[in-house]
Amino acid sequence: QVQLVESGGGLVQAGGSLRLSCAASGRTVSEYAMGWFRQAPGKEREFVAADILGGGSPYYAAAVKGRFNISRDNAKNTVYLQMNSMKPEDTAVHYCAADTKMIVPGVEPGYWGQGTQVTVSS
Repeated sequence: QVQLVESGGGLVQAGGSLRLSCAASGRTVSEYAMGWFRQAPGKEREFVAADILGGGSPYYAAAVKGRFNISRDNAKNTVYLQMNSMKPEDTAVHYCAADTKMIVPGVEPGYWGQGTQVTVSS
């Protein structure tokens, strides 16, 4: 099975950018649909973005559409989340996710990373 490790979180000012990375091991990301979720303090974990196994247009939560971009580099076995025009409400632990079929908002994916904290100051 695949193991996922996120990195790239940190503190950023509102309007700034961060790029999260999700490095996979054990299996290759080309075998999985990949995505990102986040969980803010006191809230449930929510879907952020995902791509489609085999290609196709990525899809995003309404709250991040137009600001965030998910991409993958199969040669590096890594998935990225580029976050631009960040807002204080983006503050959350961000989790990488993988599934052998599809990442579906509200549905538990097959695999999770351990999460990386993102904090946006106003």
